[in-house]
Amino acid sequence: MKNILYIVTIAIFITFTSCKETKKAEEETSKMTEVMAIHDEVMPKMGTIGKLVGQLKPMADSLGSGSVEAKAMKDLQEANRSMMDWMQEFGDRFDADEILNGKELTDEKKQWLEEEEEKVKQVKENINSSIANAEKILSK
Repeated sequence: MKNILYIVTIAIFITFTSCKETKKAEEETSKMTEVMAIHDEVMPKMGTIGKLVGQLKPMADSLGSGSVEAKAMKDLQEANRSMMDWMQEFGDRFDADEILNGKELTDEKKQWLEEEEEKVKQVKENINSSIANAEKILSK
């Protein structure tokens, strides 16, 4: 009877431990998915940034570097650069298996992923606000 109780206890322990590990891996994959979803949401806007810079440049050149058009163009360029920098840094920190296949992350990389989530949210904000501002200026 003691052997059966012992075996059942070990089986329950193993079941809970494996469920816990699966849950952690799913949380990491979910966080990676969230970060990549933010990237995927704003990446298509990079073409819009280029188009708006092209429209603002002649105006900024003729009105000078202190004009609202020049500032809007500079903001767009900085938003573009922030996305490029973020992608480069993200790619340096994580490999394809971690990004695409849900490979388990080390504790250090889990912390990095938290940092990268905050960074990409800021990139998204910069892109969206610079586009909105440029479109407002151009609509006048």
